[in-house]
Amino acid sequence: MGTTEHIKELVKQKYSEIALQDKETNQSSCCGSGCCSTDVYNIMSDDYSTMEGYHPDADLGLGCGLPTQFAKIKKGDTVIDLGSGAGNDCFVARNETGDDGRVIGIDFTPEMIKKAKANAQKAGFVNVEFRLGDIENIPVSANMADVIVSNCVLNLVPNKDKVFREIFRVLKQGGHFSISDVVLTGNLPKALRTEAEMYAGCVAGAIQKDIYLELIRSNGFSNIAIQKEKPINIPDDILKNYLNEAELENFKSGDTGIFSVTVYAEKPKSCGCGTGCCH
Repeated sequence: MGTTEHIKELVKQKYSEIALQDKETNQSSCCGSGCCSTDVYNIMSDDYSTMEGYHPDADLGLGCGLPTQFAKIKKGDTVIDLGSGAGNDCFVARNETGDDGRVIGIDFTPEMIKKAKANAQKAGFVNVEFRLGDIENIPVSANMADVIVSNCVLNLVPNKDKVFREIFRVLKQGGHFSISDVVLTGNLPKALRTEAEMYAGCVAGAIQKDIYLELIRSNGFSNIAIQKEKPINIPDDILKNYLNEAELENFKSGDTGIFSVTVYAEKPKSCGCGTGCCH
């Protein structure tokens, strides 16, 4: 796949292209001649349209869950969305925080930030802001957020351990996160693990479910719970672009599972380190 910087660059390029398209174009884009499935980064999205605060212009159909639905956001909370895209989860979160709350979206794609700011301005939201930045180095101060949400983004980041360390740093003591992401059981075929399109589509960058949960534990979080889990089935017409017939049959009959999970965890109110927390 290449170096960390190469991976980040290919993800940034793909999502820059997506930012310049509307949802309908993204969802109707084809993965090859004659296929009828959408691109791999669209096949796992959930329906936001019934959620309070939903703004269609901010929904590019790129998520794999509904983290804000499970995030226990209260009036007046400060919420940070990691990988905020065009602002979809930020605007749903803003509906929960109300006028007294604050929502900050972080994204490392300039085109996404531009689109999100335009959507916020159009909606007249003065307590929603968007910052350009890498979620391995979240551009906010420590102990700021009551709640952190993220939707199908951590799987795109090479150093997931560093992201969880940053989430711990940014959350207030007693704060929590609700994150939707893609995880694996079993092993992906090599052709899928090394394919750039599969990485940008949130599959090749996914890690084992038990390793993912252990990263959360090892970074000091408590009360870890899976709020929702669903299998992701990649259509054959997409898989055939990367696997021959024998490989496809082995993959479908094997023990590999691809799942969307929404995970909840808390930063303890006291970390046993005297004043403040260890991280």
